[in-house]
Amino acid sequence: MSPGAEGDGGCPRCGRELTRVRRAASWCPGCEWGLDRYEPHRRKAEAGWPWLDRMLFRAAYRLTVAQYAALAGRSIDRRAASGARLCLLAAALLLFAVVVGLLGLGAYLIANRFPGWRIVPGVLLILLALALWPKLGRPDDRYGRIERGQAPTLFGLIDRVASAIGAPEPHVVCVDPWFNASARAAGLRRRRSLTIGVAMWAILPPQQRVALLAHELGHFVNGDARRGPLTHIPLTTLGALADLLRLPAVRGAGAAGRVAAAVGRATLGTLRRIVLCGHFVLVRVCLRDAQRAEYLSDELAARAAGSDAAAGLADTLVLRETLYPLVRRQARRGEPVTGWLGSANETRSGTAARLPGMRQLSIRDEVSMSATHPPTGLRARMIESRPPQAATVTLSAADCARIDDELAAAYGSARRHLAAG
Repeated sequence: MSPGAEGDGGCPRCGRELTRVRRAASWCPGCEWGLDRYEPHRRKAEAGWPWLDRMLFRAAYRLTVAQYAALAGRSIDRRAASGARLCLLAAALLLFAVVVGLLGLGAYLIANRFPGWRIVPGVLLILLALALWPKLGRPDDRYGRIERGQAPTLFGLIDRVASAIGAPEPHVVCVDPWFNASARAAGLRRRRSLTIGVAMWAILPPQQRVALLAHELGHFVNGDARRGPLTHIPLTTLGALADLLRLPAVRGAGAAGRVAAAVGRATLGTLRRIVLCGHFVLVRVCLRDAQRAEYLSDELAARAAGSDAAAGLADTLVLRETLYPLVRRQARRGEPVTGWLGSANETRSGTAARLPGMRQLSIRDEVSMSATHPPTGLRARMIESRPPQAATVTLSAADCARIDDELAAAYGSARRHLAAG
C-alpha cells in the first residue's frame, strides 16, 4: 500500500493521508472517504449504459454498506420466512401454473380434431413447456466424487463440522480443480452435495479448511431464499426462457429471409427484454437476503473454526487475484500440490502490510446490484466486529496430512487441469 494523494494528499474529511492499492483511485483508509468512487475500467458493466451503470454502483454501494452497518457486531439468526422468500415462492407458483397451462393447451390442440393443422402449434407449446419445466439439477461430479471409504479422515472432519454448526451432512462430496467451493441441494429428493476446489483447498492452513467446510455446509441451514425446493424455480426458469428467446444469426439467406430474420429478432428481442426485466427484478429482490445468508454462513464458520480462521479464509479470498495465478504457476511447473501451501503462506506474509487496503478496495470492486455475496473485505470485517470465538472443531497437522494423502488422486487430476488451463 502506498500513498496516493490527490491535491495536498490529505483526506478532506479527516485530514489523514490518502492511500491506494492496485492502481485504484485513492481513498482515506480511516474514514473511507473516496472509497465509493466509481471506476468503470475496474468492473464489468451491469446495464451497458454508463449513466445507469454509475447509478447502479452508487445504489449497490449504499445498500451494501447499510446492510453491513445494520448487522455488524451482533449475531445473525436464520430467517424462517422473509419478503424475498415469499416473493420467490409466489413467482414460482405462477410460473409453474404457466408451464402446466402450456402443456395442457398443447395437448388440447393436438387432441382436438386430430389430425389437423393444430398439431404444429400444439407440439411447439409442449416443447416450450418441457424446455421451461423446473430444473432440479444434479451434483456436479464431472471431475470426480470422493467416497467415504476413500477418505475417512476427510469425511470424519465433515461430520464433526456439520455437527458443530447444526447442519446436515452432505450426501455427495465432489472435487474440482478450481479456486472455489460450493454446496447445493439437487434432484427431486434434494440430495445435498459439497464440492471442494483443489486450487483453494490446497493453499488453506488447517483451521481455514475447517472454516471453508463450515461456511459451505452452512448454506444448508442459513435460510438463503434462493435455495429452497420451490424458490429456486423462478431464477432458473426465467434464465432458461431468456436463452430460448435468443435468435441465432441467419447467414446466406435471401432478401425475404433477411427480412423475416429481422422481424423475428425484433419480436423475440422485445420478449427477451421483458423476461430479463422480470429476472432482474427477482434477482434484486433476493440479493439482500442472499448476502445476509452469506454473513450467517461466515458466522457459522467462526463458530466451528474460530474467528481468526474464518477471517483468514475471507482474507484468502481477498488475495485471490494473487494466489490463484500462483497456484497455476505451481501446477505448470509440476510442483506437488502439498507444497502449494508453503508458497501461498510466503505470499500472505509479503502482502500483510497491504491487506487492510485490499480489504477496503474489495468493497469498491465487488459491490454490485447482481452480487450474491457481500464484498470479501466486509465479510472479514463482519467476523471481527463480533466477540471472538474459539474453535469448536480443530484439525491437527497429522490429520491434515492424512486428508492430503486421501485426496492424492484428486490432487493429481486437478494439477493437470490447472496446468493445461
